[in-house]
Amino acid sequence: MPDALPQKPHTVICYGIRNCDTMKKALAWLDEHGVAYHFHDYKKSGIDSGRLHAWCSAIGWKTLVNSRGTTWRKLPPERQDISTQSAAVKLMQEFPSLIRRPVLETDSGQLLVGFDADLYASLATAAGACE
Repeated sequence: MPDALPQKPHTVICYGIRNCDTMKKALAWLDEHGVAYHFHDYKKSGIDSGRLHAWCSAIGWKTLVNSRGTTWRKLPPERQDISTQSAAVKLMQEFPSLIRRPVLETDSGQLLVGFDADLYASLATAAGACE
């Protein structure tokens, strides 16, 4: 009987902006709970429209657009008047700070937006992290 194939470790990509306080809490939580992740700073590295469209399709663009932050409040009302997913994606690409953070994406297709320790606990369990 052949040996079992080794299990591929779960991959988590954490998208956000390094300076954000919520990001700092989320990254600290991931580190403390042994969840391996790759960090993608979408303010420095950008974010492609295909990924944003996929996220919007999965969770809705209204969930993804951070309408409570400083960047949103500085936009004139006509720029805040978003009525379509395409318009939201275009605005988020122009102003990456408008994307809620963090966004965690796993290789199993799980997508978590914002920091919620209870939801992250399910991620740590799924990833086989040490408690």
